[in-house]
Amino acid sequence: MTNTKKLLCDVENSCLMIVDIQEKLSAVMPEKVINRLKSNANVLLTAADRLNVPVIVTMQYPKGLGGVESFVKDKLNEKSKCFEKTSFSCLGSEGLTEYLEKLNKKQIIMIGLESHICVLQSAIELTENGYDVFVVSDAIASRKLTSYETALTRLEQADIWLLNTESVLFEWLRNASHPEFKSLSKLIL
Repeated sequence: MTNTKKLLCDVENSCLMIVDIQEKLSAVMPEKVINRLKSNANVLLTAADRLNVPVIVTMQYPKGLGGVESFVKDKLNEKSKCFEKTSFSCLGSEGLTEYLEKLNKKQIIMIGLESHICVLQSAIELTENGYDVFVVSDAIASRKLTSYETALTRLEQADIWLLNTESVLFEWLRNASHPEFKSLSKLIL
């Protein structure tokens, strides 16, 4: 990748990656935290669908951790792609690297569980592989606040963009004259 790192999310160059938002992982998150993640995931998945942003979902060992949470699964469409994994980084998922190359989107907008393990390792490895990674800090979670905070610090140290759901939405739209502005802005206003 060249040195032309984009500083804003670009709807034409983005894909939304949902990391391991699974039944048994969600169940051990603090209720307030998982409710925040659920609300923000809904906004981003709705926007991705309306703006034709590809969605990639990973599942960490689904036999043990369960399937994708229904609040994610219900928002996926026929173009969404799911990958199972046992590695903590999503790049260990069979076929994911090839799928990303085929998509030819250089920005990964990332949400998921757990911040300090699978989200962190995925974000760092994707960055090392030439992708611009944007981690949505109000749509990731860990069981413990200290783990979440440590993950944010490490992500910043790795030059990975941290932003919030509202920033992603308005960077994808870029202008109040966008045809989807009124309907999508209602999701957060």
